[in-house]
Amino acid sequence: MFIDQARIKVNAGDGGNGIVAFRREKYVPLGGPSGGDGGRGGDIVAQVDEGLRTLMDFRYNRHFKADRGTHGSGKNMHGAKGETKVLKVPPGTLIFDDKSGELIADLIDHGQEALIAKGGRGGRGNARFATSKNKAPSIAENGEPGEEKWIRLELKLIADVGLVGFPNAGKSTLISRLSAARPKIADYPFTTLTPNLGVVVTPDNDSYVIADIPGLIEGAHLGAGLGHEFLRHIERTRILVFILDAAETESRSVFRDYEILIEELTAYSIRLADRPRLIVANKMDLPDAEKNMQALKDTFGSQIVFISAVSGQGLGELKSRIITMRRELPPVHLNIDTPVIHRFEEENGFVVKKVDGIFEVSGPRIEKLVVMTKFNEEGLQRFQRIIEYMGVEEELRKLGIKVGDTVKILDLEFDYS
Repeated sequence: MFIDQARIKVNAGDGGNGIVAFRREKYVPLGGPSGGDGGRGGDIVAQVDEGLRTLMDFRYNRHFKADRGTHGSGKNMHGAKGETKVLKVPPGTLIFDDKSGELIADLIDHGQEALIAKGGRGGRGNARFATSKNKAPSIAENGEPGEEKWIRLELKLIADVGLVGFPNAGKSTLISRLSAARPKIADYPFTTLTPNLGVVVTPDNDSYVIADIPGLIEGAHLGAGLGHEFLRHIERTRILVFILDAAETESRSVFRDYEILIEELTAYSIRLADRPRLIVANKMDLPDAEKNMQALKDTFGSQIVFISAVSGQGLGELKSRIITMRRELPPVHLNIDTPVIHRFEEENGFVVKKVDGIFEVSGPRIEKLVVMTKFNEEGLQRFQRIIEYMGVEEELRKLGIKVGDTVKILDLEFDYS
């Protein structure tokens, strides 16, 4: 089954916890703190696998989680990093942040990788908090939570040749004659509902990929039919081959069909209008095709090839023309200045709101502090110093907080004093 869109949830691994430990060795009095740091949580990475042609793997499995880092231990032993979770995707996959719509990565080449979600850092052990004033701290941190988000995957096929035409123009029959692809073929419109890919082997043992793009109709660039679903797969083809029904079996003018196809491609993306193209007049085995042959020659000149995908007439010339065009063309420029995009923005500090008499404090930075704090006596004192330094207490006073009022951060509630 061809799947070209998917929405999945990714959870990078949480960092391991740092621990509180002290050296207990013979002949080493007052050995000092020796708690090790936790390991960093595993990242989630997308990697291109040229053997894949669909996003089928993400149709039923929609939640991916990386391993958390292991906890630290005594003798200053740090925890191991969590294993990275690798998501295999086909070439031409775009990855978007589902909430913001921002492009995270555009993956094209085999083996190319992009960081999708970053694992949380490991919590620090008490050895990291030793100072000249506090030589035996009992403070350690919990691991930082890993990034969690919904992402959207979108596949744009990467092919050398894209077959474009109205429904029932003969594209599926043609790709079955040119390659080993075996698409569904029947004598009614919209037989093809998903793109088909075929590999064509040339006489000199070279090969290229040809894509049968499902039939376009007038208004496709506005989403008519399944226009948007189909048109994006044309954007990355090097050569566009327009398949025209020369016999006008659907009672439409063959010349008007071509005009509509050009209009729809141009309206969808102006770059498509400049893409190298070849015109193929199909169904020349039918009697009604002969009456249009001369007019087609006069209109398109050497740009047109006359074939019958059913009988095989003209297929040799078509193959030769495609091979020649492909050799003369440079690799298609995908207009991607930076193939992989990933931004880590500075975290917001906090926001304070009064809800039903409770002062609720929220924000990535303050919430992360709560999650990573071990609330023993020293940990609580450190927590209080940090929130005062951040300006939380000052903001609470501006909102009129009084002694005894409740302050809530995530699931943590305490009385203000």
